[in-house]
Amino acid sequence: MAKTALVVGASGIVGSATATLLNANGWDVHGLARRPVAQEGVRPVVADLSDAQATRTALADLRPHAVFITTWARQDSEAENIRVNGAMVRNLLDALPAPDRPRHVALVTGLKHYLGPFEAYGQGTLPQTPFREDQPRLDIANFYYAQEDELFAAAARDGFTWSVHRPHTVIGKAVGNAMNMGTTLAAYATLCRDAGRPFVFPGSAAQWQGLTDMTDAELLAEHLLWTARTDAAHDQAFNVVNGDVFRWQWMWERIADWFGVEAAPFDGTVRPLEDQMAGDAPRWAAIAERHGLAETDLNRLASPWHTDADLGRPIEVVADMSKSRRLGFTGYRATDDAFFALFERLRADRIIP
Repeated sequence: MAKTALVVGASGIVGSATATLLNANGWDVHGLARRPVAQEGVRPVVADLSDAQATRTALADLRPHAVFITTWARQDSEAENIRVNGAMVRNLLDALPAPDRPRHVALVTGLKHYLGPFEAYGQGTLPQTPFREDQPRLDIANFYYAQEDELFAAAARDGFTWSVHRPHTVIGKAVGNAMNMGTTLAAYATLCRDAGRPFVFPGSAAQWQGLTDMTDAELLAEHLLWTARTDAAHDQAFNVVNGDVFRWQWMWERIADWFGVEAAPFDGTVRPLEDQMAGDAPRWAAIAERHGLAETDLNRLASPWHTDADLGRPIEVVADMSKSRRLGFTGYRATDDAFFALFERLRADRIIP
């Protein structure tokens, strides 16, 4: 009998990759979203997690073996992030019927666990890099901590196992996603090529020169499935990154070469994409019409604010994967290959020309 999975946020970058992998492995996959999109092998569940009663109604007959929480809702302040996103996890776990068989619940957060929320990102006293899972929480409010606490409380009450997954910046495909560096850079490079503009690195000298890493969405999905299947990985928090490290001064040239654009020399000046792309919506609409692209709205493809936050950091950021390796997870992706695979998929799906 196939195991049943509930993927929360199934239309997002991580959720869609996870649903695809589970389906390929024979799971009966249910995908929860406020506005589900059609996905092969995924049964849609319509629910707004901020509505406790509606969530309870939507999940009343579902008894999954595993739950994968891959979504969050961005708010105007961290206090609101905590209130809204903590309630979403609580409403979800309260709505699921108590397990009558083993159940595992995986929560995807990220490296803001170590770096702080957007309001205080990279500020104050931060842990040493590479970040390790046993480093204590920062002494600052963070909605990731609120989500974890709701997970831990529900697990103690209902007796399920849990895992927390902390990826770095995720590379993967999803249209309309709030944090999407790969598609943002693809759209930016396409605009630069069309306008004959140089491909200008938007970030800081620390990111240009320092080491960093990233997380491929498909590798993160593999890690989520591995954790659900591996008893020794239960009730643990994990960093999840590709396994390589790089400097943006190398990666920027690689991406420029793939798109056939000129990478501008970096002079140490921060030039945010929000400024560079501020007036590009009409040009993108014209490119989309000319090439018959599937999405004419640049705002649904690019999230410059998020890419600026990552590439503008004043510190080097890398995460340690030793904990997973010791327990037997051997997944690996070369990050440039992950970018190129995404770009090929975006081209095949007529997202970029």
